[in-house]
Order: sequence, then C-alpha cells, then structure tokens
Amino acid sequence: MDTDKLPIVMTIAGNDPSGGAGITADIEAIISQGCHALPIVTCATVQDTCNVLSINPLDPELVMQQARAVLEDLPVDTIKIGLLGTEETVEAVHEILADYPDIPVVLDPVLQAGGGHPLASEAVIEAIIDLLLPYTQVLTPNSQEALSLIPGADNVNAAALALQEFGCEYVLVTGTHENSAEVINRLFGKQQELEQYRWQRLPDNYHGSGCTLSAALAGLLAQNLELSDAVYQAQDFTWHSLQKGYRLGMGQYHPNRLFWATDDPEAISAEQ
Repeated sequence: MDTDKLPIVMTIAGNDPSGGAGITADIEAIISQGCHALPIVTCATVQDTCNVLSINPLDPELVMQQARAVLEDLPVDTIKIGLLGTEETVEAVHEILADYPDIPVVLDPVLQAGGGHPLASEAVIEAIIDLLLPYTQVLTPNSQEALSLIPGADNVNAAALALQEFGCEYVLVTGTHENSAEVINRLFGKQQELEQYRWQRLPDNYHGSGCTLSAALAGLLAQNLELSDAVYQAQDFTWHSLQKGYRLGMGQYHPNRLFWATDDPEAISAEQ
C-alpha cells in the first residue's frame, strides 16, 4: 500500500479498558476501512462489559495538545468524535474544529452507557449542540439520543430536523433501541428524510456498536466515498461485526470488528 495516500482518521474519545467501546473500538473500525487511526484520549473510564463505573476526564488542555500535535504533523482526512466528558473538553474540541473547518467531522453523541450510566450532563449536551454541531457533517445518534438532544421534539423525525437547524449537515438515526422487528436506521439531510435502511435484528446486546458505526463511517468518508455509499457500507460493516460478535465477560457482547481478517470475504453477504 502507498502510505503517502493512506487515509488518516483522528478519533477524539474516551478509553474503555474492556476494549468494547471508545478508542479501542474506533481504532479497530478505522483500521478495518483501510485507514490510519490517530487516537486522542479525552477520558480514562472505569468500566467492564456490564456498565460504566466512573469517568475520569483528562485536562482539556492536554486533549487539545494531543490533537494539535498530530494535526500540525499529519494530513488528517476526517475527525470522529465520541465521549467528551465535560463542558470544558467540548470547548477545547470546538477550538480545534474552528481552526480546521475543512476537515469533515462524524459526531457520535455518547450520552449514556449501555448499562444505563449517564455520560453527559445537560451542560455538556448544550455545549455539543451549540459548539460542535455547526462543524459536523454527520451526526449518528440512536433514537433515544436524538430525543435527548432535542427534548422538546415530539418524535425522532422532528428531532432530526431540529438538529440540522443547529448546523449539522446530515443526521443518521439508528433504531437499535426501538422495539421493531427489524432495526430501521434513517438518514436525514436537506431538512427531510433521505433514506431508510432495514437490518435483521440480532438477539444479543452489544458494547460499542455506536462507536463502531461512527468510526467506520469516518474511515469510509476519509476515502472520499459518496456520503450515501459510506453510510450504507458503515452500517453493513457494523452489522457483520455484531453478527460475528463474542461474549468475553459477564455483560454485553463485543463486536468482532476484525471478522474480515479470518472470514472468507466471498462468503460474507449482507443479510438484511
């Protein structure tokens, strides 16, 4: 591979010591799209496969220094944002994005852990909306997160449209938390619903599925794919990662983001 043309993706997120979500998930998903990952750590979390026990944010200045060091050295193609932890860290990330406004941003609004532990205060949510959405190309909330971001919205459609008014270009709302027979993901843009994607609902609960989707999408956009193609392929990659997932601990399953390294590519089909 010509390393001079290797796509580069920066991920700004927290560390998950269980390896299911956060920086580890992002790195695996980014590498799986044929990209180089630049991990910028925002928080050291204490968590296992069942739940988050505590969040320990890094100094926002240190977060900024990590990002600026590599941005000044390497040609970053896309930025993926996950867990930020504090309002001050959101402000630090805002400064970075303001200095590099031409780099596409995929924002995964991590508001609550799979086990229920809250991961963002109201102040953090407000800061994300005011400071980060204007720089975001694709926002990737699940349906519950979309409604939490816009608490006055009557439904997911209204929330997605309102989120665009705050500046983000596209909103990909995932339906993993709904009670539907299939998982229905919906892409919004240009103040309308653009497309629906239907996926077979898998029987287990997974740790890091949102990180996987958003990081994979960032990796695909770094390769200059059309947005519609990147959105579909990121979902396809995520679905197969979940289908091939494994249970290592006593809680949720880990997505197998490296399934492609052992499977026969010709044997993989998009089972939707």
